[in-house]
Amino acid sequence: MATPLEDWVDSAARMTRPKQVVWCDGSENEAQQMTEKLIAEGRTFRLNEETYPNCILHRSDPSDVARTEQVTFICSRRQEDAGPTNNWMEPGEAKQKVGDLFKGAMNGRTMYVVPYLMGPADSPMTRAGVEVTDSPYVVASMHIMARIGKIALDRIGKTNEFVPGLHSLGDLDPTRRFVLHFPEEKLIWSVGSGYGGNALLGKKCFALRIASWMAREQGWLAEHMLILGLEDPSGKVSYMAAAFPSACGKTNLAMMVSALEDSGYRVWTVGDDIAWMQVGPDGYLHAINPEAGFFGVAPGTNEHTNPNVMTALKQNTIFTNVAMTASREPWWEGMTAEMPAGTVDWQGRKMSAASKGAAAQPNSRYTVPAQQAPRISPRWEDPGGVPISAFIFGGRRSRVAPLVYESLSWQHGVFMGASMASETTAAITGQVGIRRRDPMAMLPFCGYNMGDYFRHWLEMGQRIPHPPKIFHVNWFRKGSNGKYLWPGFGENVRVLKWILDRVERKGKASETPIGFVPTADALTLDGLDISSATIQELLAVDIAEWQKEAEEIGIFFKKFGKSLPAELREEQAHLTERLNPVTSAKG
Repeated sequence: MATPLEDWVDSAARMTRPKQVVWCDGSENEAQQMTEKLIAEGRTFRLNEETYPNCILHRSDPSDVARTEQVTFICSRRQEDAGPTNNWMEPGEAKQKVGDLFKGAMNGRTMYVVPYLMGPADSPMTRAGVEVTDSPYVVASMHIMARIGKIALDRIGKTNEFVPGLHSLGDLDPTRRFVLHFPEEKLIWSVGSGYGGNALLGKKCFALRIASWMAREQGWLAEHMLILGLEDPSGKVSYMAAAFPSACGKTNLAMMVSALEDSGYRVWTVGDDIAWMQVGPDGYLHAINPEAGFFGVAPGTNEHTNPNVMTALKQNTIFTNVAMTASREPWWEGMTAEMPAGTVDWQGRKMSAASKGAAAQPNSRYTVPAQQAPRISPRWEDPGGVPISAFIFGGRRSRVAPLVYESLSWQHGVFMGASMASETTAAITGQVGIRRRDPMAMLPFCGYNMGDYFRHWLEMGQRIPHPPKIFHVNWFRKGSNGKYLWPGFGENVRVLKWILDRVERKGKASETPIGFVPTADALTLDGLDISSATIQELLAVDIAEWQKEAEEIGIFFKKFGKSLPAELREEQAHLTERLNPVTSAKG
């Protein structure tokens, strides 16, 4: 008798009509077979075996280089369950419209069945998925990003529980590209794209959009967050989770080489992008990294910004849409001061000093096994997860937000996360440098109404006996000369140290209308060449700017209508009152 998994795979094959169906086993031999297939297709190339062993460069279609939010839909039965920040399509209409694109889509191709686990094999927090795809690039990438094959089939066999995902490259026509999520069915459909965020269905589609819906139902959190451990001089490690929009430094922070290492503070990497968290038996929120690899933005990554990842990606890595040097090594803007002579760009065109445009696509990527990170935490696969002491929210703000501040309470912290804004980057299609609200860095990834998502966060605060403290950071504040005030990268550990001090009730702070801001002498600045005037500017809370910010937050919140929790309206009103003490006193 066929299992539910076999029945689903059969139904997918009947729709897409592949030449053959291959069940993936997750073996190294299989990974090499996928590499050979990709190379034979002509868009993938082996890199220098001496300097980058077992590494390849893949060039995707020029129309298919980033997530496409405009064709990403939540197909809940009720439109109000998708909410105002998601695209919605009625499930029946979606299956008919996009189902037509899947009919015969794999004709002449191989359908690969990829059973996978999100999370360590022996963790109760882990969930299983199965992606069927006609893309060898997806299979090769899933070998790195998840735990695939028999290890997943064994778990599925015990429970018959899995999230099914159907993916086909289709014809890569952007007008026939869709990424659909059916949350009540825990089902994912993706057609017309081979880009990681659209095609690796375990990543954003399952681990955030579907998992966030599951988390609300089951009482946990699925978040777009890195997880790091900060070790202090005594050897104690405290764990923090941080949410930043894509390409705002999550990976750099998660894999940071601490500027205070000589003082005994070092950073351990647990995860760089996604955190699944539930309340542990000790009353703390425990987090796992559901992924097995890093899918990072290449441009700007170098030995200064992220030496750990530069070491990690020297082997067993898939590079996507980066440039290639004459010695067959990967290259991208920011990797070195000068582009090596003889470099070809991400589309294979020869570059010269007179060439216009970037050599590497601005959203070019590397996909690397997490275990290769030099500072991967000894607990990164702990089945019980790691206890989270602090949440950190942040984004790119050239003005307004100070370097760091702490919330006044859990409710105020949820308000901070719900109202956070950032200037857009190349990680999404569209304009760059435009400020947009991105609550908890989940705007593109929340699988349901974000008003209900805020309510879930508020309720989780009541369920956690020892809730994490909540902070906001801004590495990107600029001075009047347009230059960054804070050096960032490894120096960010100085801010993490203050956060740890606050968690341990030691750090000094001043209460301001927006929260607790460090006093000028609270940050450890030994060995850092930065003036006291710059520190004052980094920590300044400009009342006039924040009055405008509070007003804009109120406007943003209106889009959620009745679904916005009253507590967040109250927090916005309280912020306005604290910023207008004379007005509130008169009232």
